[in-house]
Amino acid sequence: MGYKIGLVGKPSVGKSSFFNAATMNDVPEGAYPFTTIDPSVGEAYVRVECAAPEFGETCTPSVGFCDEGTRFVPVRLVDVAGLIPGAHEGRGLGNQFLTDLNEADVLVHVVDFSGETDLEGEATEGHDPRRDVDFLEDELDMWYLEILEKGIERYHSGYAGEEKRVEDDLAEQMSAFRTNGDEIKATIRSLGLELDPDTWDEGDREALAREIRKRTKSMVIAANKMDEPAARENFEEIAADPAYEHLTFVPTSAHAEKALKKAAEAGVVDYRAGDATFEVVGDLTEGQCDGLERIGEFVEEYGGTGVQRVLEAALFDELGGIAVFPGSANGERDEKGVFRDCFVLPEGSTTEDFAYHLHTDIGDGLLHGVDCRAKRQIGADRELEHRDVVEIVSTN
Repeated sequence: MGYKIGLVGKPSVGKSSFFNAATMNDVPEGAYPFTTIDPSVGEAYVRVECAAPEFGETCTPSVGFCDEGTRFVPVRLVDVAGLIPGAHEGRGLGNQFLTDLNEADVLVHVVDFSGETDLEGEATEGHDPRRDVDFLEDELDMWYLEILEKGIERYHSGYAGEEKRVEDDLAEQMSAFRTNGDEIKATIRSLGLELDPDTWDEGDREALAREIRKRTKSMVIAANKMDEPAARENFEEIAADPAYEHLTFVPTSAHAEKALKKAAEAGVVDYRAGDATFEVVGDLTEGQCDGLERIGEFVEEYGGTGVQRVLEAALFDELGGIAVFPGSANGERDEKGVFRDCFVLPEGSTTEDFAYHLHTDIGDGLLHGVDCRAKRQIGADRELEHRDVVEIVSTN
């Protein structure tokens, strides 16, 4: 579970419900601010088409599981404490929130699209979900701006006469965001700015902070509570708004996902996470029939509950992750079975990266890789593709 997905958003929008639906854990849920104070960490899954059937094999996963050719690969999911306006100034659980948030590789912003909670997480009616989307981005941008300003101070406080590069000082100050001088330089240039902070005005610094944030903290919007009519109306309008072209919106109902999983566990329905349909296979009460009928209408309209799609959009679409299977070109197996592992690596990962991901010693002793489908040798610098099956040949 190398990647960590952070669930963020204001209180009482359904973050904990989403977390529970994705992980089937049991963290507290409630319609009041700060139900979550300490972050909850659980195991969720992303789907990958299993490679084993292509080799005439049945996989034996060491982690996760496989269901009729669909591999469910574990990923860490973190339900971060609720955010309210002014978090970057320490309001609410602001400082704790921002620290926890920065440990996530990608963010899922859970937004109540029904408009039934205000910016503080209190019950209301007719609230515009745009305000939630905007305020979270604004809070993050202000947080980034504060750190950017410290980087500019670092640049100005350097020793007189020494060669200074502002991108290096900014990268050093913002290292927690996993960026570097070359990336900072490219970002500055992309905005048409000079590599001299003395030429930047307040608007330039804010624009730079926002652009760095967008490049280092990818985000998907989980448009939650979409089983409510008001939410559907809001979704149609907001998803088509040009102001949000930089964001991915996924219609979601955490309530529906959790209800279907519980019904499946009870043997009432046949349902697999992420499926666009489900089948009733057990006896139901009248109330259960009505509830599943409403869920069925939502699932049919949107092709699922959205919970699984959100996780996969975050990991594969936003982060550009690729799934790679360790394999054996000659079909050898051990007593534990075959296709035991499936790892999600960053886009652009090479054979050498994969070897080091498996173990430092394996990477140190790397000779070459083998493309198990083509049964041909591949070099250390060969970029891997999604669902590649690779054998690593190493002296260690």
